[in-house]
Amino acid sequence: MLDWFRKFRKIVFAAILLVAALLFYSYHLRYRDRTTLFEKTVLEFTAPLQKGADYFLQAVAGWWDGYLWLVSTGEENRLLKEENRRLRARLQELEEVALTNERLQRLLEFRDRMQLSALVAQVFAEDATSWFRTVIINKGSADGVEEGMPVMVAEGVVGRILRVAPHQSRVLLVTDPSSALAALVQKNRARGIIRGQGGFLTMEFTLRQKEIQVGDLIVTSGGGGVFPGGLPIGTVVRVGRPSYGLFQSVTVVPTADLFRMEEVLVLRREDK
Repeated sequence: MLDWFRKFRKIVFAAILLVAALLFYSYHLRYRDRTTLFEKTVLEFTAPLQKGADYFLQAVAGWWDGYLWLVSTGEENRLLKEENRRLRARLQELEEVALTNERLQRLLEFRDRMQLSALVAQVFAEDATSWFRTVIINKGSADGVEEGMPVMVAEGVVGRILRVAPHQSRVLLVTDPSSALAALVQKNRARGIIRGQGGFLTMEFTLRQKEIQVGDLIVTSGGGGVFPGGLPIGTVVRVGRPSYGLFQSVTVVPTADLFRMEEVLVLRREDK
């Protein structure tokens, strides 16, 4: 608008002065009984100019009203967009709360169904090194957590407590190469030892004559004094039976999604 005004400011000022002069002339003309020939001539020539000036001023007034309407509409649109962003952010917060409540509900239902004494903890950090597969939770010795306590989610075993601080603990995941726990095939009770292999598991020391198939569920046996029996560990994805030797080779993938955990259960010892 300012650029337009600068461009045509001389014309605008001239039109305003002309209209002002005509209005002044018309005002004085009202109080006179007679009109001179000169005044009639001036009136004859200026009437079209006055009409054009009136039209111009009306157009300018209409344009100005339109400009003000656009400014008002633009400000209203900006406020609406800002409110829309706030509402979207609030909706995302509510969706996150709903998802968290859903996960916690599954954990608590699993705990109650299995009749476990367990503490809910939140995962807030992961070990970034390639040497260990660990995560850190927000519960520690001040909450009753001790080294060796089992950790799991509703889908299955996660690992065990490796180190404890007053308000946080490090969990050794079941997929870590240093992790081992007693297990059995749920279907036929064939026993073995589950060991971590970084991204998957192997079941070792399982006798060749035991029939194991892809899709079989592997659960904790309860041996070793760490995990209660019957907790899901993983699913068999490959079975190898060598032509010689006592044991077969079994590859297992964890039933728990160890890369997307947000909340876990720390199982308290029975004597606690």
